[in-house]
Amino acid sequence: MHRHVAQYLAYLSTERNASELTVKSYREDLIDLADYLQEELGEGITPDRVTPRDLRGYASALHDAGYAPASISRKLASLRSFYRYAQRQGWCETNPAKPLRNPRARRKLPHFLTDREVQRLLDAPALDTTQGVRDRAILETMYSAGLRVSEVVNLNEGDLDLHEGIARIRGKGRKERLAPLGSFAVDALRNYFRVRTVSPQEPAGRAAPVFLNRFGRRLTTRSVGRMLEKYIQLSGLDTRTSPHTLRHSFATHLLNRGADIRSVQELLGHKSLITTQIYTHLSTANLRDVYQRAHPRARA
Repeated sequence: MHRHVAQYLAYLSTERNASELTVKSYREDLIDLADYLQEELGEGITPDRVTPRDLRGYASALHDAGYAPASISRKLASLRSFYRYAQRQGWCETNPAKPLRNPRARRKLPHFLTDREVQRLLDAPALDTTQGVRDRAILETMYSAGLRVSEVVNLNEGDLDLHEGIARIRGKGRKERLAPLGSFAVDALRNYFRVRTVSPQEPAGRAAPVFLNRFGRRLTTRSVGRMLEKYIQLSGLDTRTSPHTLRHSFATHLLNRGADIRSVQELLGHKSLITTQIYTHLSTANLRDVYQRAHPRARA
């Protein structure tokens, strides 16, 4: 089973051109599956000997181990993809993953920041150092365009048009989209470009990375995560605040101010509108405000 998993991962990487992060996630999920099947069914287990009942047992074991419904669904999606490939390759005649159903997910509203809380976070970096100027530019860019951490670290100089206020973003599955940059983000980026120094080891020109570490090399997602955690703590924000909170706040603030959900879906780079609909929650104060303005019998 492990040998077949390795072949599938090689296919993802070379033929499907999947990102390193995607391949890593599939590897973790499928090795977990292979280990379980090997333990339950024996050392020599192969894809053709696995039944739907075996895979339902795996899903049940994940539930018993305390995995959240969303995590179980992701693992089941990985094994479904693997078995579709296995059937095409002739490793098995039927697809035992086909009858599987995802557990019912608990809808969890994302945590987001108020306008004032976002301002506190954006003002946290001190602008008397190159690092502070860089960190302000990162925060402004993430909030302005609703970026994931992975998207902001992958930005190259050629992706930015500061005159027009546009950035080309490479999102999940390497899908590209255009994202507008507000004037605050554009100004912060221009200030950063004046003080940064790119390492000779990095590509030059349009392929040069936008955000750099102190050695002049491209920042990693881990470094941006640590940076955000530092400013979240300095700002005294809610402990639920995470690097992804700026993206949640971006979507929520747009919808609260009347943006249509289809536009927000495009800006976030969501494939499905269902993913975006979780942001349609509004604050109680905003709902009350809308009601007071719109309902004919709301006030005397």
